[in-house]
Amino acid sequence: MLQTDQLKFAYTGGDTFSFPDISCERGAHWLLLGQSGSGKTTFLHLLGGLLSPKSGAIRLEGTDMAQLSGPALDRFRGRHIGIIFQKAHFVNALTVGENLALAQELAGVPVDNGRIAKLLDRLNVGQKIHRKPDRLSVGEQQRVAIARALVNSPELILADEPTSALDDENCEQVLHLLTEQAASVKATLLIVTHDGRLKDKIPNQIRLDS
Repeated sequence: MLQTDQLKFAYTGGDTFSFPDISCERGAHWLLLGQSGSGKTTFLHLLGGLLSPKSGAIRLEGTDMAQLSGPALDRFRGRHIGIIFQKAHFVNALTVGENLALAQELAGVPVDNGRIAKLLDRLNVGQKIHRKPDRLSVGEQQRVAIARALVNSPELILADEPTSALDDENCEQVLHLLTEQAASVKATLLIVTHDGRLKDKIPNQIRLDS
């Protein structure tokens, strides 16, 4: 379960955000909605342990991430949270398979080449395992990014605007991939978006006001 309590964040010399309390059961699918400037990406980065809150609690399966820091937070995030950024970030000197193996190594778990190959196969990019990421199409990179987010069987998957730049057909495909793959590892899925096409697809919604 993912829960927040009185969560606040302040940028140095800039905006201050107060976020609503949320409670998301494991395995549930959620949308985080809001216009530009409402703090959607800031909230996602807090939930993902990429930013530290000014105050409040973020609990994932009973662990308050706001109380973790440094290597402990890095290990927790790597083992329990999968993040899909709006623009995929890979180590281009490594192959697709090596990028997924790196995600396991950074989380402090043994590299499982069998799981990596199986996951890529399920996302129809198994034949690209020895390719460098910059030799893939944008769609293939997106699938590999989803595979990397899933490789450690996380309790929480966070996706930042995964459909905003896609046409309707590819929007449907990516949403199906995310929900299907999240279900396969029984993860809570939280999609941060301002894409109105998703509002009728996922009924659980959190809305941030500007």
